[in-house]
Order: sequence, then structure tokens, then C-alpha cells
Amino acid sequence: MTRTVHPPKDQFDRLRQPLTLGERIVFDTLDGNLDEEWEIYVQPHLNGLRPDFVLLHPNIGIAVIEVKDWNLDAMHYFVKTHRSERKEMYARKDGKEFPVENPFTKINQYKKAIFNLYCPRLNHRFGFSVICPTVIFPFADRSRTLHLQEPFLEKKAIENRDNWYPVAGRNELTGNRLGRILPLLNRENHSAMTPAMADDLRGWLVEPDFASTQREPLMLDRNQRMLAETRTSSGYRRIRGPAGSGKSLVLAARAAKLADEGKSILIVTFNITLWHYLRDLIVRGVTCEGWMENITFVHFHEWCKRVCSEPAYLSEYSKILAPIREIADNDSLSDKEKKRRISAISGPILDGAVPRLAMQAARASVDKFDAVFVDEGQDFLPLWWDALREICKPDGEMVLVADATQDVYGKAGAWTDEAMSGAGFSGGWAELKLGYRVPTTTVRLVSDFANRFLPPELRNLPSEPAQGSLELTDTVEWIQCDVRHAVKRCVDAVLAMHRRTGRQGMANADITFLCSSIDHGQCFIRDLTTYSAFRMNVAHTYTHNKGEEVRRKMAFWMGDARMKATTFHSFKGWEARLLVVYIADARELESRAAIYAALTRLKRSEQGSHLTVVCSAPELAEFGAAYAGAAN
Repeated sequence: MTRTVHPPKDQFDRLRQPLTLGERIVFDTLDGNLDEEWEIYVQPHLNGLRPDFVLLHPNIGIAVIEVKDWNLDAMHYFVKTHRSERKEMYARKDGKEFPVENPFTKINQYKKAIFNLYCPRLNHRFGFSVICPTVIFPFADRSRTLHLQEPFLEKKAIENRDNWYPVAGRNELTGNRLGRILPLLNRENHSAMTPAMADDLRGWLVEPDFASTQREPLMLDRNQRMLAETRTSSGYRRIRGPAGSGKSLVLAARAAKLADEGKSILIVTFNITLWHYLRDLIVRGVTCEGWMENITFVHFHEWCKRVCSEPAYLSEYSKILAPIREIADNDSLSDKEKKRRISAISGPILDGAVPRLAMQAARASVDKFDAVFVDEGQDFLPLWWDALREICKPDGEMVLVADATQDVYGKAGAWTDEAMSGAGFSGGWAELKLGYRVPTTTVRLVSDFANRFLPPELRNLPSEPAQGSLELTDTVEWIQCDVRHAVKRCVDAVLAMHRRTGRQGMANADITFLCSSIDHGQCFIRDLTTYSAFRMNVAHTYTHNKGEEVRRKMAFWMGDARMKATTFHSFKGWEARLLVVYIADARELESRAAIYAALTRLKRSEQGSHLTVVCSAPELAEFGAAYAGAAN
């Protein structure tokens, strides 16, 4: 039997947070001496908590370990009691005192979280005993650390800490005293722990797909690499391709190359949430340090605000936005009503007046960029592109990538041949035809959907690459329901995805829920997070408050250790292996384009990927029947 180590040992040197020397010593001790039935999880996400190690034995129990490389001779550590009687861990060096992270309170937080949230089937009376929280000091004697722990334990706990709150030092490691490190090994009765309970926890321990992908270099095919490594004679290039064909990948690879050359790059999107995705791609392509100083990420209207902040344009900018500001500052209106009223008047302002002023300001600006890249260009208008041209150096580079099939804002029709020729482009589009992201079964679903519900002029469907046969499993399930039951069906679908995690490299952080409505999203989050069996921690963007929505979107990224939930529009360009999509309405063309975009977010994986569609739109009932599964 081979021990489960996650991530694998050959990936340790590529972890985003490298193991410390002490952590490496602890791992080698555990790996070299524990029975192989013990699984070792290194820096597991654990829904955002990230302990150093979690050990799991399906028939014995769980150990959560915090390692501190403290040198007690180089720095004095002590517990400080404040006037409020609150106790805090402190250190003193060179006459200066400062607070430090408290490993004892932290390890207890991990234990309580595992018991209360992540192993809901642990017996309430005896389940706490199968979770062992250990703090290890690889470079200190255990006897010199115990006094630091005592202020954070009750008297009874101090008497039994060797069993329930163990502390280990270098002698326990070098002397191979595993029983002092893991008292679970000394206990005869482990009946409170079962393999089913171990399954509950694995989904929180397995490294999310994003984290392992982030350690890999960018992989491009020959066509993608040509586009990423060359420029046209004019510097202008337009690239189109279906969902999953690598448009953002090419843009990121090109940006990485120019950043390594010291060029300044402006990357403009329509959605804020796309920044993190593009940045994480660029990280995998750059080779030089300090590259972030060369790249600026911005959404289009924020860029307009920046260039119009110059004194010569600020007054006019404020005047243009006054009608919107008047609504936003009206405290008598709810956030939802503010959004509705602003949406009713914002078109001419944000689509026309603001970009025209930004064009003037950019033309006068002395701060120009060597390159300006626009992702999801179908969300832009030609006027916006023309405004951005003014901020690019005369001999600079302009790149536009787009997919008209994902025209969720109804803007793609503005990009006529005449508009294109006046936008600096010459020749045809550079084409990306192969779809690398979307799995085989899902390609059939989205192709059927597009051919049936999208006009021919907007269709750009992916061709299958040869490696499509490498997928282990690729499932699609369609659940048609009444709108009254939609929230419950969505919650059930996510819980079903949760039961898939912990196997084949799938983690709870890989689960993503998408819907078109903030209201439905809020209802879904409310029901999911109060589910009686366990409470799932969710990173979501569902709020009608504009300021809060922006903050949530800025913090929304795939590296977040929580499950993800957002709207169709905010997930454009992203991807996930475990995807639940809720469809409420498919009557309008823009709604159908948004549905297509959402369905194409499923990520192909050799280890499998899964899509569940919950639909209460009656106009899609007949179509969905062909994909209905057992859960319907």
C-alpha cells in the first residue's frame, strides 16, 4: 500500500508557500515512521484555515499539526496579560516587544472547526476525542515551551494535555517518540472514527484544482504560441475563438513576455472578477521578478475615471455622472431600487458620454502604455476601443480577444466590418478553433444549445482536440423543476457535488454555483449556509449594494479556499471542475448568450469534471429532457 500524500512529495518544491526547514523535518519524521494507512495532507485549504499538516486515518482519527520554527535562544517568547484580562502571545528582541501568532489558540480553532463543520457525522459525545491538535517546535526543547501553552488551557486540560493538547519538541522528533506527537496511537478504542467520517473531511483537505494548476507553466499549442510570441507589423491584432480555446491564455502569455521585456501593459476588462484569473495565468508565464510593476489591471469604466481625474476633465466628468450620483446618494432608496433606477438611465452616460470624455483625456495624457490588451472584447463597444487607443504609445501594441457567442451584454453587433476597419485593424481575425477547456459531453450540450437558441451569426463553436479522450469521467445532468422548488434543487445539487469531493483530486473549493439573479443567489446562499448537516463556507458576490458588490468581486478568485458562487456575467472567462448552473429564464437573446457562457465554464480534466444544470425556465424543458439524469 502506498501512503496518500497530498500534494505529492515531488510537488513540495513548487508550493506557493514553501515548507520551512522545521516543517520538512516534521514531514520526514511522520512519513518515515507512521503506518501507510495514515494519509498526510500538507498545507490543506480546510475551507480557508490552512494548518501546516492534517493526518487522517479512516479507522483511528484525525491529527492537525501546527509547526513553529521558533529559536527560543534568539528571541524571548512570553504571554502578556492585558488590563482586560485578555492573554496574548508576545516576543521580545533587541528591547522591543511585539505580538506574534499564537499556535495554541490556532490549533484549537482547527480542532473545533473540524468537529463542528467538516466532520458532521462525528459522534457528539465522543467525536472530539478522535481529533488530536498538536503543536511541534522542531528547534526547541518541549520543556521550554509548556509554560507558553498553560495560560491558554483550563486547569483540568493542563493535567491531561499530553493526551488532548500535546506539545512536541526536537527530542520527540529525533527520538522518534510518535506517541508523544500523536497520542491517538496509544489509544485502544477508536470506534468513534469510521471511513464514512473520513470521507466527510477529505473534500476539505484535498488540494483544489486551481492550486495544483497554478504550479504548472503555461501550455500553448503551436497556433497559440505564435500569437503569444509575435506582433503584427501595425501592432494591432484581433483574436477570436470559442469558449475554452485559449483566448485569455494567449493574452496572458503575451503580457508575460512583454512584462519580462520591461514593457508597460494595460489590461482592460469589463468585469472586475476577470483580473484575478488573468493575473494567475500571467504568474505562470513570467520569468523575471518585479513584473507586476509593469502591468496594470483595470475595468473599462474605472480607467475612464482615472484618466478623467486630471483637473482639466474632472469637472466635466462629475457633471456627466451627476444623474447617477443623485440616485446613488438618495438614502431613501433601497440598494436594489438604486440599481434599478441607475440601470434605466446609465446607457447613454456610460456607453457614450464618459468614454468620449475619456478619449479626450487619454489623448492629452503623457502617461502612455507600450501595450493595451482587451479581454472579452465582445463586451466592449467600438467607441471604448477607440478611447483606449489614445492611451497606447504610437508604436505600441493593441490586442483584442473576443467571442461573439458569449455576447451577454448585446454589444457584439456593434462590431461591424466598417467599425473594425476604422479601429486600426487590417486583415482578418486570428482564429483559435480548438476547444481545450470544455469536456466532450459538455461540448455536445453547449453545441446543441447554441445551434438551437443562438443566431448563426453569433455562433462560434469549439472543435474537439485529440486529447479529449483522456478524460476519466465527464458528466452532465439536467434537473427541470418548478420555480418554487428551484432554490432547494440548487442546494441539493451542490450537496451532491460535495459528496464527490475527496476523490480524483476534487476538493470542496472546486465547487462553483452560477445563476443570473442576485436575488436567487442570496436565497441560495441563505439556505445552503444554514443546512442542518453542515455549514459550507462560500465566497460569493450576491449583494445589491454597489460598493459592497465591488469589494466582493475584488476579493473573488479561484485561489480562495471556499466554495464559489456568483453570477453568469461575473464568471465569464473562468473555469471550474464541479459546476452547478441555475437557469431561470431563456426568453431573451442576451439571456441565452449568458446561459451559453455559463455552461462553457466547466473545465476538462483527466481526473473528471461534473456539470449539473437546474432549470425552471419552461422554454428549455424539452431541450433539457435529453440530458436529464437520475436525480431528476
